[in-house]
Amino acid sequence: MRCGISRAEFLEDEAPRLESWLNRQLHGRMGYMANHFDKRLDPRLLVPGARSVVSLLLNYYPPDEARQRPDAPQISKYAYGRDYHSVIKDKLFALLARIRAEIGDVGGRCFVDSAPVLDKAWAKKAGLGWMGRHTNLITPRVGSFYFIAELILDLEMAPDAAELPDYCGSCTRCLDACPTDALHTPYEVDATRCISYLTIELRDRLPAEYAGKLDGWAFGCDVCQDVCPWNRFARPHQEAAFLPHPMLPDLPPADWQDISEDVFRELFRDSAVQRAGLDKLRDSVRGAGWRRTEEDPHV
Repeated sequence: MRCGISRAEFLEDEAPRLESWLNRQLHGRMGYMANHFDKRLDPRLLVPGARSVVSLLLNYYPPDEARQRPDAPQISKYAYGRDYHSVIKDKLFALLARIRAEIGDVGGRCFVDSAPVLDKAWAKKAGLGWMGRHTNLITPRVGSFYFIAELILDLEMAPDAAELPDYCGSCTRCLDACPTDALHTPYEVDATRCISYLTIELRDRLPAEYAGKLDGWAFGCDVCQDVCPWNRFARPHQEAAFLPHPMLPDLPPADWQDISEDVFRELFRDSAVQRAGLDKLRDSVRGAGWRRTEEDPHV
């Protein structure tokens, strides 16, 4: 886990970018992204009296033996194990309790991708990384396979180092590799074209124009991170809660085709995959190109 601290203040640089992104409807059907605009930009509106934002990074890069077989429909690495919201919230509550035990009555709240907080912007401000062209935060000699969480506190704390420069250089691998051209504008994601949006956030059936174009992904997508040269530094996590169900790594394509409610519940009992649900997962498996044919009933 890595930690960085920044002052709780209005994110002036993010305001016009967020407004433009929303005005162009690049958030698609994610209506909640347009809610609480002011709170997204000013943590003092979320936590009265807030003075500091503590940003934390937690690695979720899986060990080789936990990876799915490459010939099966893929789910994003972050969703292999238990839902990260509950895992990280427990850690944040423990950290906040420790702070209070050491310092006294400190007011604050814990955030894990569950409130209007621009987590990548705060981690960037705390010097934990820079925003890559794929819009993920990248940390030198670490990569980008990590969760970001925050403690917003009414405690005055010295901010950490200045923001890091952009080390993407002239690299465009993430832009070039995106199967649906969701990164047609560098440093900005068109969510309406993003595989993660299409397989998770979009509650409707997969639009016909994307059928067979999901590059094998059934829940989320890691393509832009997988091709990023900085992720050659990624190392396996040490968090048992993020390991997949023992059946998942070797589950063959044929079993994905006919995944039952009982198997879905067993494999993804406490997983973020529950967010999509069984019907959406089945639809995405078909859309990802994993469709049986009479010629080959097992593919």
